[in-house]
Amino acid sequence: MEHLKLLGIVIIVVGFALKWDTTAVVVLAAVVTAVFSGMSIPALLTTLGQSFVDNRMVSLFFLTLPMIGLVESHGLKEVAVNGIQKLKKLTPSRILNIYLVIRELGGVFGISLSGQVQFVRPLITPMVTAAAETKRKLTDKDIDLIKARSAATDNFGNFFAQNLFVATAGVLLIASTMKSLNHPVEPMQVVLASIPVALITLVIVAIYNRWFDRQFEQQSHKGGK
Repeated sequence: MEHLKLLGIVIIVVGFALKWDTTAVVVLAAVVTAVFSGMSIPALLTTLGQSFVDNRMVSLFFLTLPMIGLVESHGLKEVAVNGIQKLKKLTPSRILNIYLVIRELGGVFGISLSGQVQFVRPLITPMVTAAAETKRKLTDKDIDLIKARSAATDNFGNFFAQNLFVATAGVLLIASTMKSLNHPVEPMQVVLASIPVALITLVIVAIYNRWFDRQFEQQSHKGGK
């Protein structure tokens, strides 16, 4: 009978493998686990409700989706592109590096930009594309590469700078986990250890983006010849 409590795990594995609806799979697994664990329906509903309330901040980014659609429909992308085309000195790498700095500074102050939705797609990618188009006509491969590079820059800035604020979930999780393993670590120690990583990331990704510029310029010269 004890092993039946593990059916919830089996349901999740099978459901995800068969690509069933994620929410339905998780709820079904929770119900099955609760039933075989002897939990009453009111207790199960209370647990589910409390879990949702405790983690409601995770789903707040859904509220930004209508805003992004609204600003795009009113020409935000076109305004960004026109602005970049007027600023001839802004190369693709410079735009990406500026955004990387903004992304890491956001981590310092605990500001989650949710970059892929709010910034990369509607702003950063069109701006980088516009800067690249001043050099030559872009192919579909070029545009895909720009999209990938923009997304990668956002990921680098978010991942390696997310522990620069003392009260972020990652820092608190690391501190609590280390404490449970009898290696007490203060959140500030985690932040201090993350600073060199963020700085090294900033330098390496900046060079990486500059290398992208050089490759693009070389291809432009070849195309011109």
